[in-house]
Amino acid sequence: MSGKRSYDDPCGVARALDLIGERWALLVVRELVFGPKRFTDLHHGLPTASQNVLSHRLRELLTAGIVRRTSPGSFEYELTERGRGLEPVLIHLARWGSGLPMPAKLVELSIDALMFALKTTFDPAADPELRVRVDLRFGSDRFHAEVADGCLYLARGDGLRPAAVITTEPPTLRSVIFGSRDPADARASGELVVEGDVVAADRFVGVFRPGHWIGKPAAAMPK
Repeated sequence: MSGKRSYDDPCGVARALDLIGERWALLVVRELVFGPKRFTDLHHGLPTASQNVLSHRLRELLTAGIVRRTSPGSFEYELTERGRGLEPVLIHLARWGSGLPMPAKLVELSIDALMFALKTTFDPAADPELRVRVDLRFGSDRFHAEVADGCLYLARGDGLRPAAVITTEPPTLRSVIFGSRDPADARASGELVVEGDVVAADRFVGVFRPGHWIGKPAAAMPK
């Protein structure tokens, strides 16, 4: 990637960081894990990144073969096969980072960051027999989730014959899954609406580990 500084180190870690070590690069990858996004949607998910910086980072990722346009001249981007290979790296990095103090100035998780939090905190042992399909709807943003054989599958868009459709806002879902808020309370307030099998929806939100301090200030973390 011409013009970029290099570690000039043959180690695989250094060579990887030559491509994805710049600020925002891995967060762009995170925002694309669940499917393609237009530039405006990427910027919405990364609001503290300037448009110029985001454009520059996308150009670097395109050159590196990590991201591609969905069609020639399009402003919609998706991960290449090489880019998708970074997902397990991001999952391990997120789990490692979950025990670190929160920044002093907290902002709400982007929708894709929240979905990624589901991937990193999924606990198949919490309900080993669970097999369920659930759609998650946040306004115009939709995801389908499937739990089967001890694995969680998540992707952008509507799913096929979900047992339940959960319609809510990201802060509400975060409070139910990671803040120990009773789903029944969120339903009673109208902040969380379930169409279909309510029991299946409750079992779904119960298969994630809430003990990762997501959204909690640093002062609340154990020493």
